[in-house]
Amino acid sequence: MEQPDNSLELAAHEKGYLRIAGVDEVGRGPLAGPVTAAAVVLDLAQLPEGLNDSKKLSAKKRAALAAEIWASAEVSLAEASVEEIDSINILRASHLAMERAVAALDPPPDYLLIDGNMIPRDLTIESEAVVKGDGKSVSIAAASIVAKEARDLLMVDLAQQFPGYGWERNAGYPSKQHREALVELGVTPHHRRSFKPVHKILYQE
Repeated sequence: MEQPDNSLELAAHEKGYLRIAGVDEVGRGPLAGPVTAAAVVLDLAQLPEGLNDSKKLSAKKRAALAAEIWASAEVSLAEASVEEIDSINILRASHLAMERAVAALDPPPDYLLIDGNMIPRDLTIESEAVVKGDGKSVSIAAASIVAKEARDLLMVDLAQQFPGYGWERNAGYPSKQHREALVELGVTPHHRRSFKPVHKILYQE
């Protein structure tokens, strides 16, 4: 299995950058819950073993790695709310969460490795967009792990307040159980009203 490495980080070091942050977001596809982003500045001399795209890790391994990353790196988390997703659209909300995560790093990074093919428009730090970056860069992989772990825990918490939707298992993604519960139980305050399956139920189209 291919794993991310530190070649992008080392290339940035060679250009003279010292504080390189990997940036990633999770939660673009779910029908419920916020979108969560993380920015991580790793210590390349003590990398946690087994860093990879968070989707390729078991829940147990991801939780263990998230704890290691928090202990050994500089980490910030941020989100964009359901209300923001509905008012500015999911792509812009994802970028807003990324911008907030970067802004929360102190001291600030001087170079960013950003997962995806776009650089959020309000970032003023020198940046590089990396398509499928969580499978290429250790820093982006670390950001994907802590962001997913944080968002999954939030959805488990919300599942206790709003049982029946299966958020503790589906994290708000449109699983069969979640879609059926939407019809039977209705729309919660945590559902994204701009997303088609939710919009349809609200407006009975």
